[in-house]
Amino acid sequence: MTEKGENSNFNPDGKVNPIGFVERRTPAMKKILLLGLFLFLSFLIFTFLVALSNFSKLDLITTKSLQLIIPRIMDLPFSLLSLLGSLEIVSILLLILWWFYKKLNLFYVLLGFAIFHILELFGKYFVTHPGPTSEFFRYYFSFAMPSSSVKPGSSYPSGHLGRTMFVSVIILFLINQNTNMKKANKYFLYFLVLTFDIMMFISRIYLGEHWLSDVIGGSLLGSSIAIFSLAL
Repeated sequence: MTEKGENSNFNPDGKVNPIGFVERRTPAMKKILLLGLFLFLSFLIFTFLVALSNFSKLDLITTKSLQLIIPRIMDLPFSLLSLLGSLEIVSILLLILWWFYKKLNLFYVLLGFAIFHILELFGKYFVTHPGPTSEFFRYYFSFAMPSSSVKPGSSYPSGHLGRTMFVSVIILFLINQNTNMKKANKYFLYFLVLTFDIMMFISRIYLGEHWLSDVIGGSLLGSSIAIFSLAL
């Protein structure tokens, strides 16, 4: 039985399984759930402001600035990032995460993933927010994933950023819950995940696929739904 003290595997609300993951929910999950609620309410407020076209000028300035600063050599790597954020790839990644960590509740994770896409489509159908025009388009490849063929008309919120943040939150949660991993290794993995998120954030704007407001909205929605999925 695990003793309380200097042993990092001690958890007053649950036990630690052989591979070092806390098996039961901790009181900290209540705080995480509140964070998810805050992010979702922020998404709703931000969506209302986007619908009123409050960010149109900032969106245009941001896109022009990024395309002016970033060299065209980044078209290819950023386009590869775009493929990684597709529905197909992220779905496979979620299944891989579940395969390696069976304690992850696949039902709630997939349910949350589905709810995210329902809300994403709702936003794109009912929030009048046209995406960037063709003059800003810098996607390198002549092909895209089948899910990209679904084009409701508006670009808010960004599905790529939503999916990226959804899976990133789950990965960060799993890293945090691994009590056998050294802190230095955890911080390194945190850094890698957050760096990937930032690059995806920038790439969607640079490629002329989305506006700044689109990727902010997608980030808020994806993060909040992922937190709800983990807290259930």
